[in-house]
Amino acid sequence: MKEILKEIAELTIQATTKPTRTELPKVLLIKGEVSEYQLAAIYEPMIGLVVQGGKTISIGEQTIQLKAASYFVISADIPATGKVQQGKNGPYISLGLELDQDSILDLLNDLPKDPSEENIDNEFVACEASPELLEVWARMLRLLKTPEHIPALAPIYEREILYRTLLGPQGWRLRKFCQTQGKGPSIYPAIRWIRENYTASMEIKRLASKSRLGVTTFHRQFKQITGLSPIQFQKQLRLLEARKLLVHSAYSASRAAYEVGYESVTQFNREYSRFFGDSPIRDASNVREKIALTNF
Repeated sequence: MKEILKEIAELTIQATTKPTRTELPKVLLIKGEVSEYQLAAIYEPMIGLVVQGGKTISIGEQTIQLKAASYFVISADIPATGKVQQGKNGPYISLGLELDQDSILDLLNDLPKDPSEENIDNEFVACEASPELLEVWARMLRLLKTPEHIPALAPIYEREILYRTLLGPQGWRLRKFCQTQGKGPSIYPAIRWIRENYTASMEIKRLASKSRLGVTTFHRQFKQITGLSPIQFQKQLRLLEARKLLVHSAYSASRAAYEVGYESVTQFNREYSRFFGDSPIRDASNVREKIALTNF
């Protein structure tokens, strides 16, 4: 295990403190002192593997503690916050594989029948990476040394990463991710609608109806996938977008509040302070200072 992890770390020479793309399709690398501001974001569907150091991800009331070598699965656009810890023998390093529905659907026919929903653990968890999973990640990254082989071999290694993840404790999330296709009940269209219309008012009954689910089932499945209630999900999307406006566009707190859909500036200030730990103006000022120091 140590030798594989060492090799993987050596193969991430291109990685920076921001998600770094390489010649490998759907693969992202990240290394070093990643700011908490950057980690307070909307996480897109992916499998993330911590290779060196550690990472804490907070989603709603759940917290995932990841240490090398462990992985996590996110199957929808989800607002979250995070923090990384550097390794004892080197910087924090993680890898990401963006999820592709067609690739997963192609695998499902070769797997056992989808387990009963009663056996699903709704929690986001850190899953220990097996030697087999680490080995296929190493094979994937070795292709960076022979890029001419990437078109032929990268899809094969991607398939094996997905296969081993599907067999693991969070494999059900990949199965659920594929429910966005077809005409059956699915929570994903509602998640996507809120993501794209976070400033608009939200009618739960209408969203549940469009998802072909009862209101109670809608709430349960929404939290199962996102770790948040629909209202919490929308609220955190608004707060993350407001922070961008405050930091990068120098919006006032009131202007940012109205821009992202709040009707009450007082409520915005209260919820912003609770989520980010400081008032909108002070938080934005602190973030700008940290960005300036990083870019200095």
